[in-house]
Amino acid sequence: MRLILFGTSGCHLCEQAEVIVNACVPDGVETVDIAEQEQWQEQYAVRIPVLYDPETKQELGWPFDLAEVEDFVCRVARM
Repeated sequence: MRLILFGTSGCHLCEQAEVIVNACVPDGVETVDIAEQEQWQEQYAVRIPVLYDPETKQELGWPFDLAEVEDFVCRVARM
């Protein structure tokens, strides 16, 4: 399973989200800075951090906690 955490540098909420996600996902996730592409800026600018599964196109937007990330991972793994 490949998950992406959309965020940006200097975002304290993104840092908190990364800690939560890494505690739940053993292999970690790919972190993507939305500043790298205009498309990501348009889609996620006011919503980051966002955990995204590219295979199912499912998203989990902030705020989320460990239990919600675990539920999200289980849900996308079953699809």
